[in-house]
This record gives sequence, C-alpha cells and structure tokens, in this order.
Amino acid sequence: MHIPLDYETLRLIWWALLGVLLIGFALTDGYDLGVATLLPFVARDDEERRLAINTIAPHWEGHQVWFILGGGAIFAAWPFVYAVSFSGFYLAMFLVLASLILRPVAFKYRSKHSDPAWRSRWDWALFVGGFVPALVFGVAVGNVLAGAPFRFDSDLRMTYEGSLLDLFTPFTLLTGLLSVAMLVLHGAGWLALKLEEGPVLDRARAYGRIAAVLSIALFAIGGVMVAKGGMGLRLEGVADTAGPSNPLMSASVVAAGAWLDNYAAHRWMVLAPALGLVGPLVAMAGMSARRGWLHFAGSSLGVLGTIATVGCSMFPYILPSSIDPRSSLTVWNASSSHLTLFIMLVVTIIFLPLVLAYTGWVMKMLSGRITLADVRSSPDFY
Repeated sequence: MHIPLDYETLRLIWWALLGVLLIGFALTDGYDLGVATLLPFVARDDEERRLAINTIAPHWEGHQVWFILGGGAIFAAWPFVYAVSFSGFYLAMFLVLASLILRPVAFKYRSKHSDPAWRSRWDWALFVGGFVPALVFGVAVGNVLAGAPFRFDSDLRMTYEGSLLDLFTPFTLLTGLLSVAMLVLHGAGWLALKLEEGPVLDRARAYGRIAAVLSIALFAIGGVMVAKGGMGLRLEGVADTAGPSNPLMSASVVAAGAWLDNYAAHRWMVLAPALGLVGPLVAMAGMSARRGWLHFAGSSLGVLGTIATVGCSMFPYILPSSIDPRSSLTVWNASSSHLTLFIMLVVTIIFLPLVLAYTGWVMKMLSGRITLADVRSSPDFY
C-alpha cells in the first residue's frame, strides 16, 4: 500500500494531535472540573448551588469524548506510552476514574430528595469529582516531566518500579496545584459567561483572582524547578526519525535543564510559556472589567499555553524514564507502524471535525445566561 506521507511526518502529526486532544479536554471538561471545585465556596444555599451546577449540567457528558479520544489516541498511535502509563499509573488512574464516577451520580441524585443534608453530601461529591481529577492530572504531568521509574529489558518487557505514593513529590504536587488553580480560573471564567450579576458571580471572581495569581506564581516556580532541578534528557547522536519503533535503539543521557534546549533552538516555542503567563493576566483584566468573555478567553489561553509548554519543552520525548534513560519513549521510537498511523489519521480527519462541529453547535444552542428565575421555574434543571 502506497502511503503519501513519510513515517517521520506522520509521527510529528500524531505528536501534535495528541497535544490537540489533551488541550481540547482541558478547555472543555476543564471548566466543568473548575466549576465543581468552586461549588462549595461560591454557592451558599441550595438555590445558588443549583445555579452553579446548571451552568455545566448540559455540557459535561459531551466533554467526556475528549477524554476518550485522548486515551484512544495514546493506545492507537503510541502503544509503548500506553503500556507504561496505563500500567505504571494504574492506581492514580483508578483514583481519577473513581472520582469522575461520582460526578454523574451526584448530578442525577442530588435533586431526588429535598433534604438539605442529602443534597449537601452530593454537592461535596461533585467537589471531589472536580478537585481530585484536576489535582491528579497535574501530578501526572509533573511525573512526565520528572520521568517515570520504568525500564525495558532486551525483549522489550516493561518493568515499573514505582508506587502510588511515589507519584507525589514536592515538584509533582506543585504541578498538581498548578492544574487545580488553572482549572479553577477556567471554571470561574465559565461562570462569568453563564451567570447573571449577583453574589455567586462576585464570589467566583474573587476566587478567580486568587487562582490567577496562583497560576502565574506556580507556573513560574515550576519553570525554575525544571531549569535548576536536574530534570531533562538529551538524545545522544542523530535520531533515526523514520526507523522502527524500539525504545532500546536510541540512547539518552540525563542533562539538567535539557527541557529548556528547544527554546534556544526554536525561538517560536517561547510563545507557549508566554501564553501560560499572559493568559491569567488577561483573565484578571476581564474580571476587573466585568467582561466574562475576556475572563474566559484569558483562562483558555492560559490552559493552552501551559499544556503546550510541556509538549514544546520535552520534544521529542513523550515519557522519559527516571531510572533508565535508554528506555525513554520519544516521538521517534514509541509510535505505531507507518500504516497504522496513516489509517488512524484518515479516521481522525473524518471524525475530529464532527466532534468540533458538534461541540460548537451545542455551545451555540445552549448559549445565554442562567438566572435564579430559571432555576426556580424550569422543571428540567437539577
């Protein structure tokens, strides 16, 4: 079968697509997680909590498609990455899934009974379903930057030498808190788009300002830790960008601060961390001007810039090993076959525009602000 794209190009395309899917998940389901995390703090009574909940209630189920697409892309395009991450990080992923399972249950059950204690318990379940995934996703990114404790033997059998508690280090907790702050800011931006002026929105802006300051501070501190903390790998020799996928065929060396190399070699990549810092500032300007669209646009830029910074910093690495650099997974040694990448690209070209079109259509059809009068009168609201 003739494939019109060479192996190197397909690998680069799928590296970029993986980033697009992760950013898509963070931009869409990210504000769902942020609103859920804010719920106990911005809403003081049942009506206010229902007001906040119903800003995300029509959207959150559709946003799960980005999570599924991301996992599917890793499985189809990067099987070595899938094998290491989904086995080594199994307990962390189970913690995320258990938390996410609370969300639909809480949505469906909180309004089945009018008892305040009953509803309060389900509201805290929504908080857990927002806060825990936001934290663990950030911790996972921190572990990717720091490297995971895995190795391959000569038969490419993987051994993972870590535990659940090993995932939580000072650096990874910082990246976890950055993730929470970033998504809380994004969630506050969504509330600014969807709510009428009132106490809930005022509180959301107040917590949004705190989250914006924390996002900038934690992002900057994390950058210093990456530069000074001995993190980073460099490829030895010339990479075989079109060679077979075998992690043991390339060699890597530990090099402190190597995650900053790409910014010197490709100056345009500086745009990513710049957006990570400027985005929260734009969001703060939107809060001060009481412009919900500007707040949400700024938080979206911050999310995009922060995630893109990780990808740009590490390229061509996808998952480095902290105990055996030679086993590290890169864009060039961890992909599926040439034919598989091409077939999956054709499938993606067909279906990704449908997902984007559906997401845009839903946003348009469900646009507009939610008021307390809507909550009191609509039988369809939670």
